[in-house]
Amino acid sequence: MTMLQSALTRRRVIAAGAGALAAGFAPRTAAALATVRQGYQTNLWGMPTYYLLHSGLLEKHGIAAEEFAVPSGNLTMQQMVARQVDLGTYAGPSFVLGNARGGLVAIAVIEHVGRSVRVMARKDLGLTKIEKLKGLKVANQTGSSVGDIFVGTIAPGAGLKKGDYQEIRMDVNNMVSAMAAKTVDAMVNVEPYNAIAEADGIATTIMDYSSVDPLPVLMAATPEFLAKSPDTAVAYLKAWLDAAGDFKNNPAKVADGIYAFYTSKGYNMAADTFRKALSTIEVNPEFPADLQTYMQKQAEILINEKKVSAPPDWSKALRPEFMQRAKAGT
Repeated sequence: MTMLQSALTRRRVIAAGAGALAAGFAPRTAAALATVRQGYQTNLWGMPTYYLLHSGLLEKHGIAAEEFAVPSGNLTMQQMVARQVDLGTYAGPSFVLGNARGGLVAIAVIEHVGRSVRVMARKDLGLTKIEKLKGLKVANQTGSSVGDIFVGTIAPGAGLKKGDYQEIRMDVNNMVSAMAAKTVDAMVNVEPYNAIAEADGIATTIMDYSSVDPLPVLMAATPEFLAKSPDTAVAYLKAWLDAAGDFKNNPAKVADGIYAFYTSKGYNMAADTFRKALSTIEVNPEFPADLQTYMQKQAEILINEKKVSAPPDWSKALRPEFMQRAKAGT
């Protein structure tokens, strides 16, 4: 069994009609909507999706779901390229790679997460500037969007080229323990791991990504899923609009649900620490008018790094019509 195949952590298949009845809605007379295979990452970027899956909002809209959890979004992208998952979230660089490798399509921006990503150094080192990482061991999830931004933008901007620091390839969920053990000197990480490292006195912040990139997180879909199930895609985005209302109007409910996920996995994290981490995620499902401009810049960075040969065909890669229908209620 491959890592991607073993990433299925829990299966939820609920009949669309039964889900609608449970939520107090009349059963559909038309054909049932398709079951969605939802990928998500277990860092905080994926937790809005986790909340959606466990909130009952998909069932309210007649949708059944299977969930596939992995440590980071680039792994969800790989699952989608392999057609093991229909839908998943990740940042711009991973989307461009996914489009080049598997024709993946963006149907929305779900959240902005620039404040949730930090470059942190061990507290005992007392570092405050990126250039001070020269000659040090930096934990980085190679191939992830945040990893690519550090290597391609942040480090060069501070005068550091590859070889000036030692990049230690590591999943984000293993970085805090590596910092505590002093096997690495710094890390490029996401929430809630940054807040845990800070609260435990292990690391201090050099910078977060908000000054470099707002980091919109895209909801991507396979073209086959959209071709076969366009109405499901629209209903799915309607559920996301409902979920955004919970994040805005009932944040305590959202925080409690997501906090329970991390405590169930054995993370020792105070509730206040978690709420601080969650506050760095801005959930607002939309399809911004300037998304193509932003994504073109991401594609050009990857072209310069020779990771893709050309930008996507944006007329095929960016599909705003599903969100437009969701917001119009059609």
